[in-house]
Formats: sequence, C-alpha cells, structure tokens
Amino acid sequence: MALPRRYLPSLSLLSAFEAVVRTGSTQAAAHELDLSQGTVSRLVQNLEAQVGVALFLRGHGRLRPTDAARAYARDLRRAMDIIGAASLRLTAAPGGGALSLAILPTFGAHWLAPRLPDFLGRHPGVTLNLATQLRPFDFAESGHDAAIHYGQADWPGATHRKLFDEQVIALCSPAFAAAHRISGMADLLALPLLQLESRPDEWQAWFAHHACPRTPPRGMVFDQFATVMQAAIHGVGLALLPAFLAGPAVADGRLIPAFGPAVPVQGSYWLVWPASRGAPQPLPAFADWLVAACAPLRS
Repeated sequence: MALPRRYLPSLSLLSAFEAVVRTGSTQAAAHELDLSQGTVSRLVQNLEAQVGVALFLRGHGRLRPTDAARAYARDLRRAMDIIGAASLRLTAAPGGGALSLAILPTFGAHWLAPRLPDFLGRHPGVTLNLATQLRPFDFAESGHDAAIHYGQADWPGATHRKLFDEQVIALCSPAFAAAHRISGMADLLALPLLQLESRPDEWQAWFAHHACPRTPPRGMVFDQFATVMQAAIHGVGLALLPAFLAGPAVADGRLIPAFGPAVPVQGSYWLVWPASRGAPQPLPAFADWLVAACAPLRS
C-alpha cells in the first residue's frame, strides 16, 4: 500500500533540509546547493509544514536540529546515496546491463581484475562497478548488487554461491630463509610471524594442523594480504598466504615455502547477493562465469 503523500516530500525539500543539518546553517546549505538563503529557509519550512513536525529549534538567529531531525537526516542521506548510485548505474548502462559488486581488496586486485577482460569480452554492453569492502554490510543501505565474501555461508539475508575453499601456505623470501635456519616448528616459533588483522587466529590454526599445540607469538599486523605479501617479499618475516594469491610470487622466486605444503582452512570464498530482491540482469551470467573461472582453484 502506498504511503500517504505527506510522507513522501519532494527531493528539493529533502535536499535542502539534509544540507542544513549537515553544514550547520542555511547560508552554508544555500552556497552548496547554489540557492539563495531565503529559498533554503522556505524549503525547510515547507518540509516542516508537510510532515507536521518542527525539525529545528530557532533562536538567536540560529537553527539547531532536534535529535529527531538528526536521525531523519541520517536516514535521508542513506536514501539519497542509494538514489545517486542507481542514477549513476543507469547513466553508465542505460540498457540495464550494470552490476555493482563489492570485492575483497586483494582478491579483487590480484585475482579478479586480471580476468575481467574475459568476462567483459564475452558480455559486451555489461558495466561492472567495483568497490572494496572487507566485512559484510547491509545490501539495502549500500546499493551493491552482490559481493565477494570470505568465510562461511553466513551473510545475513543473502543467497550464497560457493566459489572455492581456501588453502594457505607459509612463505618467506629466499634471503630470509638463508638468514634463518628453519628445520622444524620450534624454529618457526622463534621467527617474526606476519599477521592479518581480519584473521587473528590463522597462525594458531596452522600450527595446530601441524600438531604443534603451542601458541605462536604475535607479530606485525596488516589490514590486507597484499601488504602482508609485500612485507614477506622484502624479508620482514614469515607470511601465511592463500596459495592462489601467492602463486605468482612463488613461481617467479620472490617467495619460497618456509615449511610444508599448502593446508586447508575453514573459510571459503562465496559470491553473495540479497535474497529479498531479484537479481539484476547481468548477475546470473557473471555468477556462472565467476564459478567457471574459479574451477582451477577447486582442484
């Protein structure tokens, strides 16, 4: 059932109100919106009249938004961001062939990006819009159509399609290996172990896999695998890296195995999208292509 018209004010009223709350004055909002100060004041008053709520406390020549008005402005800001993103996608692909995808930074830059020309060549006219996200988010607020997710099939309200299970391998630079004798677990425990912020227990699980119950020491912490890998290449310490990401650096000799082969971990990579709304036009084709492209990583 449609909302009463008074709960759907025009975008001009909402934009003026949001700008006043965010900038702190009608003068600053007028400058931003390229309107006169009087026009902005009238738009705000018209909005108050339409919703039947006083949004500002007035006195001493100042407007102070009420707590309710601040919350209203936050909601409007999210809604306008979604409208803006939708308009941008429409402009980029007027035929409807646009897909907004949230990607994990290192996976996106080092694995997905080099393979995208193949997908785009197979599907001319499709536009992919990419943004990096490290953790699950609310699809309704973000405007993204889908996301690459690492972990379990536990993204709230999302449909999951599995891409591959992950394996990790302990690596270091040849120079680091030459400077440190590594013949067993005890040697590893005495060396700097590079950590990933989002996976604080990964080294402990790796040692447990090798039947070493001791808690490994904490080392330098990084927020992305790309920087962990570069630190290992430059001899800062030992890195526990996904085998598929480290493959090129191992192949060209920048990194070498420090101890043992790649081992499986609990997490997997997934393509996820909101279950509550229909898939955008390019998503089924992209999902099929991505699953096929990941086939070598499942072997």
